[in-house]
Amino acid sequence: MKVLISGGSGFIGTALVRDLVARGHEVLVLSRSVQRTSRRLGVRVLGGLDQIGSGEAIDAIVNLAGAPIVGRRWTDARKRELRASRLNTTEALLELIARLERPPEVLVSGSAVGYYGSHSGDMPLTEEADDYRPGFSHQLCADWESCALQAEALGVRVCLLRTGIVLGAGGALSKMLPAFRCGLGGPVGNGRQWMSWIALEDELAIIRFLLEQSTLRGPFNACAPDAVTNAGFATALGAVLRRPARLRVPATVLELLLGEASELLVSGQRVYPRRLLDAGYEFRCTSLEEALKAAVAG
Repeated sequence: MKVLISGGSGFIGTALVRDLVARGHEVLVLSRSVQRTSRRLGVRVLGGLDQIGSGEAIDAIVNLAGAPIVGRRWTDARKRELRASRLNTTEALLELIARLERPPEVLVSGSAVGYYGSHSGDMPLTEEADDYRPGFSHQLCADWESCALQAEALGVRVCLLRTGIVLGAGGALSKMLPAFRCGLGGPVGNGRQWMSWIALEDELAIIRFLLEQSTLRGPFNACAPDAVTNAGFATALGAVLRRPARLRVPATVLELLLGEASELLVSGQRVYPRRLLDAGYEFRCTSLEEALKAAVAG
């Protein structure tokens, strides 16, 4: 299978490229850092989609492009950047699909559990949930998904990947580890907000599953079946690192530092992967402690 990956130089994308290459697939990567990405991943890297001829055969596209949403205030300029980094790339992929003589069979396009907004309830949210909380994170994901779904009119099967916090050697966990390793970690706010997580191993396996299962389309919650509270996550990470994890970070401090963007840390969503389980996907890692151990060791 020849797979085009946008966002292939990021945390998930890098792991996916290496995983697919190891399984014998041909991978093309779209990246602004062509030489550096090519040296690091050892695959064909494109600086623009115009480098793909209309007669080139591409079997699948995985769209993971997008500027990091966590860690900075959502100023108007930052919101425009977050939207452009997702929507502009997706629109460019649609233009590519339209001019290919043979369109790819499938587009797996990124999204996030932020689709459900800053949900404070304890009821598990499946892909059919419609009681999302309006706000920037929901609208960003909803618009991104709507853009990707336009590929269906071009004859492409579209799968939308609503991903939780991915636990691996990098990503969001790498930003938490310094404080926790020093014994300065702990719950955020009241600690009761839900955190939907997934091991990197499962994230990659789910993408492969969606690429291979020709009957699957639409949204899929890419998160482990058992979400945890923020307090539970802090306790588990502290236990894995053998450090105390009791220093609570007041929500008001994060709100002062991050403004509207603090909702990603002080609220959450209890998301359940019903459609993946119904489709027969079997999770490799359902234990948070085991996922954290693997991520820290990696």
